[in-house]
Amino acid sequence: MTKHNLKVGLFGIGLDTYWPQFEGLENRLIGYLDQVAGKLNNYGAEVLNLGLIDNAEKAFTAGHDFRKGDVDIIFLYVTTYALSSTVLPVVRRAKVPVIILNLSPKAAIDYHNFNRLNDRTKMTGEWLAFCAACPVPEIANVFKRADIPFEQVTGTLNDQQTWQEIEQWVEAAKVANMMSHNSLGLMGNYYSGMLDIYSDITLQCAVFGNHVEIIEPDELTALAESVSSQQIDDKLNEFKTVFEIDPACEESELEKAARTSVALDQLVKRYGLGSMAYYHKGTGNANGETMSSIILGNSLLTAGGVPVAGEYEIKNAQAMKIMDGFGAGGSFTEYYALDFDDDVVLMGHDGPGHLGIAEGKIKVKPLQVYHGKVGSGLSVEMSVKHGAVTLLSVVENKGKIFFLVAEGESVAGPILEIGNTNSRYRFDIGARKFVEEWNNAGPAHHCAVGLGHISSKVKKLAKLLNIEVIHIC
Repeated sequence: MTKHNLKVGLFGIGLDTYWPQFEGLENRLIGYLDQVAGKLNNYGAEVLNLGLIDNAEKAFTAGHDFRKGDVDIIFLYVTTYALSSTVLPVVRRAKVPVIILNLSPKAAIDYHNFNRLNDRTKMTGEWLAFCAACPVPEIANVFKRADIPFEQVTGTLNDQQTWQEIEQWVEAAKVANMMSHNSLGLMGNYYSGMLDIYSDITLQCAVFGNHVEIIEPDELTALAESVSSQQIDDKLNEFKTVFEIDPACEESELEKAARTSVALDQLVKRYGLGSMAYYHKGTGNANGETMSSIILGNSLLTAGGVPVAGEYEIKNAQAMKIMDGFGAGGSFTEYYALDFDDDVVLMGHDGPGHLGIAEGKIKVKPLQVYHGKVGSGLSVEMSVKHGAVTLLSVVENKGKIFFLVAEGESVAGPILEIGNTNSRYRFDIGARKFVEEWNNAGPAHHCAVGLGHISSKVKKLAKLLNIEVIHIC
């Protein structure tokens, strides 16, 4: 799909009555607003700064300007007291998520020097420069009555924690923007009988805004048949660079995987895919050959920003894309077993893995049979890098979508060396409580795992999408 960079709207508010009364106040507040604009620009977003809106007429104009500017999110910087009539016309017309920045210029007023000014007018002007908190209740009241969702960041203009939170809002808005312009390819059909993975495609498009491209496996097979020997050799060299290939892997199987990988690259380019979900039995025909040689190519795609979910798990393709959008990776996983001795949950999955979050190189191993599936061929074995991780499930329930999220740690220890992705995860609430709490939320049995603790970012994304989040731990 066509890439559309995030556009951030910014405006400050004040009261035009103040400017002739308090010398220098307007320019001082504009300077604070410019500081905010500069920092937002540093986060890689295109910023439309409409300046200080200080009366209703300017507010109506600003609403039109934001609408014409096609902004994805608005940051409202409350610099001093201002009337709510300078705010409502702006955000009501823009119709995008609003973050109220309640930022003081410093951590506290210098009371000693303030009280020594001995000029009531100067004292009031100085106080008004610190008065960001004053109109926020008024604005919040009006937003509630107008049914306008909003979020708040409260802090100081130069506080690291404050800007970390603002940066997370920008990151979440980038992911929301990315999802709304993503083309999700669906190739094949559902794995028969897995009732939990069946998805409402229209609902997915309605919530995330993405496009869905339905693709026949025959198309991938046809592309594979036209791949040249040189393209196969180039892909084989890539395999040898990226993967640790088991000597037991037959050259013919590697060549099949390389042929299919080249075809996958062409398919992604043809449809401009940003993610994909697939499954197809392909029993006894050319498609069966294609689908049994797809794992290595899909692993490369997943590591290259095109997450691929097996078993036609649409919801998990969305979760993997979100995790990848946050730079956390996003690999396909499910419960494998519980280790009560070490209090860990073993999780993994057959099929593609995310090279970018692997502990060491991904191993390629031959399989005589895929468990529960038709065919044989090459598979990948990996563990997720040791350290902090986040699990994300995009859940459908009774016509609604919500996020299920948990933070834990990928830990060292023995895994099942069966040619699948496989890791050991520890959670601060313990393995028993984790699996019960996670299951109680009613997700499908797949989820996405990524590096780092990013639940705060996922929650912000949920706010922007106007959906709920269940945070287990």
